[in-house]
Amino acid sequence: MTQNVPQHLAIIMDGNGRWATARGLPREAGHKAGAEALKKIARAIADKGIKYLTLYAFSKENWNRPQKEVDALMNLFRQYLKEDLTDLSKQNAAIHFIGDRTRFPADIQQQMATWEAKNAPHAQLHLILALGYGGRDEITTGAKRLAEDVKAGIISAESITEDVMSSYLATADFPDPDLLIRTGGECRLSNFLLWQMAYTELYFTPVFWPDFDEKVLEEALTAYATRDRRFGRVKDNETGTF
Repeated sequence: MTQNVPQHLAIIMDGNGRWATARGLPREAGHKAGAEALKKIARAIADKGIKYLTLYAFSKENWNRPQKEVDALMNLFRQYLKEDLTDLSKQNAAIHFIGDRTRFPADIQQQMATWEAKNAPHAQLHLILALGYGGRDEITTGAKRLAEDVKAGIISAESITEDVMSSYLATADFPDPDLLIRTGGECRLSNFLLWQMAYTELYFTPVFWPDFDEKVLEEALTAYATRDRRFGRVKDNETGTF
């Protein structure tokens, strides 16, 4: 197992549609294959000692995709929430959701709430699914809540710090990601965890998400283990300390 594994891994699971198109299949087939890849890789990630896994499963902008594709994704979510998460939960995983869930069908919203109610605080893995999520939307929503508390006298403007702002975000209960993996060859954040990834190490791979396996994961973790994370500080060349 790779040494120095990240405590918190975030993944942008990209390339499902292109994977399907390259094979002459409908985009929905790519999403189904991506769901199968997720089922396998989540178990592998937990076995490597990673404590938090955040997956960009459906962005706020994804609602603008063709209705047929959105409907297919909703059906996949239903299956994943009902079947695959049950398997993970049996392996001591806690399930969390971030993002605006109000546009999701009522039955999916109910499944989300049911999973969150089951969570145990001392889970081996915390799986955080970003659904209906947008980084700018999260920051805007958090800023509005903070402004309301300032107006109500709950907190003063002078006492606002970065830690205070972080506490108003959807990820307040989780540490910031140490490593981001994006599949599919694109090299951008796509509005994902913009506040939280200020010092996250980034790893981009051309592998489409349906083809992402433990070998590619290990390559990313090996690359991460070689990174020198200074967080803006300078290391003493003689002592190796900061």
